[in-house]
Amino acid sequence: METIISIFREVRDPRDVNSRHLVSSMLFISLAATLCGAKSAVDIADFGEANAATLGEVIDLPHGVPSHDSFSRVFRLLDPTELATALARFGQALRAALGLGAPRGVVAVDGKSLRRGYERGRACMPPLMVSVWDAETRLSIAARHAEGGNEVGATLAVLKSLVLKGCIVTADALHCHPRMAEAVRTAGAHYALGLKGNHGPLHRAAVEAFERADATGKLAVHERREGGHDRQERRRVSVIARPCEAPAFPGLAALARIEAERKSPSGKIETATRYVALSKRLSPRRVLEVTRAHWSIENNLHWQLDVVFSEDDARTRKNYGPQNLAVIRRMALDILRAHPAERSIARKMKLATWSKEFFFELFAHMR
Repeated sequence: METIISIFREVRDPRDVNSRHLVSSMLFISLAATLCGAKSAVDIADFGEANAATLGEVIDLPHGVPSHDSFSRVFRLLDPTELATALARFGQALRAALGLGAPRGVVAVDGKSLRRGYERGRACMPPLMVSVWDAETRLSIAARHAEGGNEVGATLAVLKSLVLKGCIVTADALHCHPRMAEAVRTAGAHYALGLKGNHGPLHRAAVEAFERADATGKLAVHERREGGHDRQERRRVSVIARPCEAPAFPGLAALARIEAERKSPSGKIETATRYVALSKRLSPRRVLEVTRAHWSIENNLHWQLDVVFSEDDARTRKNYGPQNLAVIRRMALDILRAHPAERSIARKMKLATWSKEFFFELFAHMR
């Protein structure tokens, strides 16, 4: 626990110097409460009151447990970049404690809206968080608030602070632009970026190049069939070198095409074709592995945040409150996932509430 507390001590307190409660203690209580299912400042304060004796064994509480208004005020005022930095340091400490080095596989980037965290009268503009996710270890690497909904700008900013050498950075078509490609290559990583009509010239070049490759009858294809939930799916992947007529795009080495076909129980067949811009020519099999790994950010991060932590239903709205609590949830999810118990995240959360021993075990991996 001392590792986490020391990280929180580096967070700059936005309140006056005469504040009664240490911000590091308040952040630790918030993290502990979130591990046990707290969803709001009121829940956090209630958790603190109910577990004041246990918390007093770990942190100093000379003035008792802060009120829910105190927690709310801290999260409203705290600069989101402060907690984002704390999350990055926390991730490094957790990886070191688990014997993991820097990320080396697929690193997925995606944005997530805090759907009910909008300010009054701005339901059309909920806060947006950009997540950077290690698909291999299923741990968060970083998160950043996208000011004004600028997901592209927030992504470029967060990538500058990360060590990504040797990784393959994946992102959807929103991020298929020269600045993103340049940022990834500058970081010593490769990219696999979804390619759609938003990058018209490159998309047209990809479509035409694959049409020519198909006409030769020599294009190598990797096919995979899967079934489940009464559905049958087939995916066919092919890769070509960068065509000569492709527009300038930093580091572009190859293009991939993924043709998907899904047959529903009713017999209806749906088809879709996607293209991917690659900075390194991969085999068709590897392209399928990389693109499938990208979706773990949806299934193992965003889904957990919404279903287990109820992030989409969180009603904290004022100032920076939604963004800061979103970072705390990501820390809590990483701690719960790192524990080796063969239980779901939801079951671990309940057990942390019921068992003081298990609660302390969750932090043992940070030593």
